[in-house]
Amino acid sequence: MNEALVARMRDIHELPPPSWWPPAAGWWLVALAVAAATTLLWLGIRSLRRYPPGSWHRDARNQLLALRRLTGQLTPEQSIRELSELMRRIAVARVGREEAAGLSGEAWLAWLEEKDPEQFPWRREGEALVTSAYAPPGKCPVSTEQVNRLIEAALVWARRNPK
Repeated sequence: MNEALVARMRDIHELPPPSWWPPAAGWWLVALAVAAATTLLWLGIRSLRRYPPGSWHRDARNQLLALRRLTGQLTPEQSIRELSELMRRIAVARVGREEAAGLSGEAWLAWLEEKDPEQFPWRREGEALVTSAYAPPGKCPVSTEQVNRLIEAALVWARRNPK
């Protein structure tokens, strides 16, 4: 053998151990599934705390959401009448019949504005809530956009506890 060739030869080395980073694709999927499950669990617990089963909060929210879905099928006058009735029922459930049942007209809108933590301008935007019940069919000047704004404000108002 040639000694020069033998001197240039090196011993066999093992491969380095595999790195822990980046993880394999399966671990990414597991991490994504854990994150999704944690998020869904958190959202479910938050929903149950805000709207406990069997409470008027959950029922009111479901009815307001159903009304929002039906606004495309109902006329704006029908939608605003339904919203007005639903908001009065929510007010009675929230603070009691003695405080809320006797309110009407401007006093009703002022009470809504006072009890709304988001300070939605009920007196200015909600005039149709008090006039729609007594207006002849087709004479209630309300648009679908206004009804949608009022429903969104009612969803926020019904979710909050009164101050």
